[in-house]
Amino acid sequence: MKTDLASPDRLLQIAFAFRSSKALLSAVELGVFAALKGGPLGLEALARRIGIHCRGARDFFDALVSLGVLDRDAGGRYHNAPDCACYLDPSGPACVGDLLEYLNARVYGSWGLLTAALRSGKPQAGPSAVGGYAAFYKDQAKLDSFLRGMTAGSLLPARALAAAFPWTDYRTIVDIGTAQGCVPVEIARAHPHLTGGGFDLPALASSFKSYVGKHGLGKRLKFYGGDFFHDPLPSADVLVMGRILHNWDVKTRKLLLRKAHAALPPGGVLIVCETLIDDARRGRAHGLLASLNMLIQTEGGSEFTGDECRRWMHAAGFGSVRIQPLGMFYSAAIAAKDGVAGPPATE
Repeated sequence: MKTDLASPDRLLQIAFAFRSSKALLSAVELGVFAALKGGPLGLEALARRIGIHCRGARDFFDALVSLGVLDRDAGGRYHNAPDCACYLDPSGPACVGDLLEYLNARVYGSWGLLTAALRSGKPQAGPSAVGGYAAFYKDQAKLDSFLRGMTAGSLLPARALAAAFPWTDYRTIVDIGTAQGCVPVEIARAHPHLTGGGFDLPALASSFKSYVGKHGLGKRLKFYGGDFFHDPLPSADVLVMGRILHNWDVKTRKLLLRKAHAALPPGGVLIVCETLIDDARRGRAHGLLASLNMLIQTEGGSEFTGDECRRWMHAAGFGSVRIQPLGMFYSAAIAAKDGVAGPPATE
């Protein structure tokens, strides 16, 4: 492929990309999109509403316009771009603002430690850097931010999974490593016949019950407290592990898959949802960068390919494994304890 060596533009775009990211994350943190929920605002009114100094306000808002996340009308008033009105309205059902808040507060800064992580191979931030999840959860502010981020990050893949899997063939579901319970809530909302719940450390019981109760599902979804390293997993027709395996090394992944296989009834199904690295070329940047985030945040975690997951599931005793895309960033590896789970493979 011919390359224009006279211009470094491509390299500079990558190098400066952090500025666009931080502008969006700060806009969420400051409440720009929430402030514009009620309609357009002029420069001074919007600056007052979100509490920023006049010096940088115009450049900030116009930068957001140039990035396509705000629009500006002929009168100079700002309003939310359509996708931001949908996905960054804190009161909206599809809001991912909590995920961006989490990225801003807990992930963005930690990427300044990438070089140190690459040199040492050791976690620089997150639960692994402070002694594990039990220790991390003792800090209530960190826990609340973490749980909101996990819920927002799970929302869209959970909805995709609710639509992509033949849930009418099954009666019960338990989400392993459930956090607040976003995954079982979204699936149960879409399929009223399902019951089940979520499994996680006992410290998360109240957060789970509050979130599930807020969605009116307290009678259908219960919390199962335990430690999946030391306790058996609860049984259900379908077990889901959403963004769990990537936190651990390969030996631990195989252990958790064996425990899931043991917990499932005959014909039961395990669904593993992750940001899979593409098998053939390893060319999609998001999966590879997500894997580097695991380097920064965990002791032995990483992202992995669909073929790798398939081999681990086979070794745990599962039969055929199909890979189901769940939107732009996520995929599900789906396997039955006996036989074939659902329709033919979608690769």
